[in-house]
Amino acid sequence: MRLPITGVGAVASIGRDADEVFSSLCAGRSGLGPMRGFDHQHYNGRQLFEVDNRPEGADRTLRATGFLLDAVGQAAADAGLGEDLSGIPVLVGTGLRELRSAELWWRDGADFSADQLHFGTALRERFGTSDSLTISNACSASLYTLALGADMLTMGEADTVIVAGVDAITESMHGLADRVQPNPPESLRTLDVNRRGTILGDGAAAVVLRREDLQWPGGRLWGRLRAVGMTCDAKHPTAPDQEQVAEAMRQAHRHAGTSPGDMDLVLLHGTGTPLNDLVEISAYGEVFGEDAGVPLVTGIKPMTGHTSGSAGLLSLVVTLQAMATGKVPPLVNLDEPIEEAAGVRLVRGQEAKHEASLAQVHGFGFGGINAVAIVEGA
Repeated sequence: MRLPITGVGAVASIGRDADEVFSSLCAGRSGLGPMRGFDHQHYNGRQLFEVDNRPEGADRTLRATGFLLDAVGQAAADAGLGEDLSGIPVLVGTGLRELRSAELWWRDGADFSADQLHFGTALRERFGTSDSLTISNACSASLYTLALGADMLTMGEADTVIVAGVDAITESMHGLADRVQPNPPESLRTLDVNRRGTILGDGAAAVVLRREDLQWPGGRLWGRLRAVGMTCDAKHPTAPDQEQVAEAMRQAHRHAGTSPGDMDLVLLHGTGTPLNDLVEISAYGEVFGEDAGVPLVTGIKPMTGHTSGSAGLLSLVVTLQAMATGKVPPLVNLDEPIEEAAGVRLVRGQEAKHEASLAQVHGFGFGGINAVAIVEGA
């Protein structure tokens, strides 16, 4: 499988389009700031990676939907598809859909109706989309959705698909994170010995996938999707399983016809939590073995926060930009890597100049929902 990716879009706390997001990452700019959407007096953690699009002191409904429409619109325009997407399936990966809007409706009586819970309503109104599907697979949702889009193309069910991921921070999810992190982290520190936990972020990303034999009307070729490996072990509600994380990587390579030593770049899931980072880098070492020092390894969450269901696809968009520009964003806040990362070529301090033609992108979620994508550059 070598499916062309012909359009990209992204929204995050560090940028409102894919180019701005990538430029901010390469410059080491973080989107972390004082929490704006929720009442500070209720929480220990008072910093989040929020997209600043709310009136002063007021939250509002349909923020996730707005991020999604922005990202899909960017990707469609980049691919030369325009605003009429009536014949193109739009597949959305998310963790929580419009839960924040439901919270505001229930607590404050905000204007919000049940049909707005499904992104299909807004996609139809904005783009004429007649075929949309939402997958809620925790923090690997957008890479699971990428696999579904690839299956639709290879099975001849569509010529073109738009794959997207989105989540807006909800107060209930922030509250849960706040209770399990009573000593809240001041920053997100992927693979650092002093990491103390993750911090949530708003985000959305989208890509346009097309059949291998299909000519496209415009835009550019960003790269090609080679494979997505997936496992769903359900061994524990939250804790990852190293064996199954490693199996998702191996499966991706089997499907792509590649080996770990072929990789030039790896984008970590890298949540900054003690257990998840340890399991991820240990699984990486298990799969890559003596080739662990071959690719450059980085991650974006220290600057974007954990953007939940959009996280995997946001990393994929950044990966495509890195391969196109020869620039790799650094892992910021990494002062002392954990012992298990010894021998790994971590990008630290500042952006690296690196030509990459094959890359591996990680997305892991609660319940052992694991996904790993392999992409090649244009």
